[in-house]
Amino acid sequence: MAPAPAPSVLLATSGASCPDARAWRWSWSSLPRVGAADWRSRGSARCSPRRAGDGRLVAGARRLRTRAMVRKPEDGRIAGGSVDASEDEQVADLPIKIPERDFAGTPYVPVYVMLPLGVVNLQCELVDPEGLLEQLKILKSVNVDGVMIDCWWGIVEADAPQAYNWSGYKRLFQMVRDLKLKLQVVMSFHDCGGNVGDDVHIPLPSWVMEIGQKNPDIYFTDREGRRNMECLTWGIDKERVLRGRTAVEVYFDYMRSFRVEFNEFFEDGIISEIEIGLGPCGELRYPSYPAKHGWEYPGIGEFQCYDRYLMKSLEKAAEVRGHSFWGRAPDNAGCYNSRPHDTSFFRDGGEYDGYYGRFFLNWYSRVLIDHGDRVLSLANLAFEGCCIAVKLSGIHWWYKTASHAAELTAGFYNSCNRDGYATIVSMLKKHEIAMNFTCVELRTLDQYEDFPEAMADPEGLVWQVLNAAWDAQIPVASENALPCYDGEGYNKILENAKPRDDPDGRHLSAFTYLRLSPTLTEGNNLMEFERFVKRMHGETVLDKLM
Repeated sequence: MAPAPAPSVLLATSGASCPDARAWRWSWSSLPRVGAADWRSRGSARCSPRRAGDGRLVAGARRLRTRAMVRKPEDGRIAGGSVDASEDEQVADLPIKIPERDFAGTPYVPVYVMLPLGVVNLQCELVDPEGLLEQLKILKSVNVDGVMIDCWWGIVEADAPQAYNWSGYKRLFQMVRDLKLKLQVVMSFHDCGGNVGDDVHIPLPSWVMEIGQKNPDIYFTDREGRRNMECLTWGIDKERVLRGRTAVEVYFDYMRSFRVEFNEFFEDGIISEIEIGLGPCGELRYPSYPAKHGWEYPGIGEFQCYDRYLMKSLEKAAEVRGHSFWGRAPDNAGCYNSRPHDTSFFRDGGEYDGYYGRFFLNWYSRVLIDHGDRVLSLANLAFEGCCIAVKLSGIHWWYKTASHAAELTAGFYNSCNRDGYATIVSMLKKHEIAMNFTCVELRTLDQYEDFPEAMADPEGLVWQVLNAAWDAQIPVASENALPCYDGEGYNKILENAKPRDDPDGRHLSAFTYLRLSPTLTEGNNLMEFERFVKRMHGETVLDKLM
């Protein structure tokens, strides 16, 4: 009697049979590299490009598992193809074992770590300097290049116009210099306390909020008239409503004071970069998705142009166009938690792509670009000779729809037939400003598993924005959007930082980790982070199977 044939084993992702894993990989990894210009002609179903052999989709998914499905030779059934497998079927969850990519000899990418938000208190005093010093020494021991710190407008110029107090920051900067670390400094013209990860409350300066009580139109405003006090509306950039100064003049005076106060740190190279805050969370965007007003992911957000200064600008633009009745914001764009298909404005074939919709979105996005243009012109005067950067947020939800509604409400006119980031990059190039982009650690597959209805594609978005910046030949830095402690997340960052087989050898100019915490510096997490830093630096590390 012939021996029974051995059962065959097939590999599949959890919950689905996959008779040919190689073919499954090919459908993703064989996609060609896409340049920024190519995005303009693409339809709504954008996907993130992959190179053959990359394997990031397989190795990267945080929850991806390999399921061993044993085919019974007597009946041909496959065990593991269903959650409800019968008792005689054998199912085993096995980890995928794929060798990590070797980054030895790759370009050196500096790694910085954001300091805690409340490291300096409202009296501009350094909080727990001894504890901070110990944490900085730990970072130094794993060879990070430096740290990032927010210099809060609401702390430094808290009580009166042009009365600056930099004392706590000066002590911190001296501590960093003594350890021979470098500094990325953020000019933070926004408040802190209303967003994900905010563990302290730092309001705007009290004298500014007093003005806001009498004139609430200095804040961004939504359709219902709710004021957002995270930052000042761009409508007052050139309006003398801040005790005789415009908003742009206030920002310039603050930046100039910083340059004078810390000139020695510029001269000795300790300050390596100044990041200019241009909106909520320090990002160049409208505050279109505020949790304080009830927004929840993946809501499309709302347009923020209903203060009287921006409405006046819109009315003027409509008159110049010859259609004065266009001097209004859309009344059919839904609310914070709407889905695109639920609105007449954002649905496929909706008003966003009509004559009025295109006019409004052009104006709305132009206000954003003009704000950046004005502030960065003055930043170059204040910080001449220093690297200056601007942060862009990664609005990745609804990216796979035609309208890209969440991006539109945030001010990025990036619908399926338009490259909304090219114009922003062009403005940055004009001033020779570097770009800092978020969400490089996020995976599209993870987003699909958690919120399939959100039509999110962080990988596609990252690839589009990075290519737009690289094509314009401006430096591109990045940071993670959410805390990351595992090797898989770090691998995703590394792949974006140093794209495989890029013919031009393009790579990030720096990476900033969010953020220093006791969790990061504990045993295994610190070891994983140190390994990540070495690979970002292009050093040799011991191979590890995923």
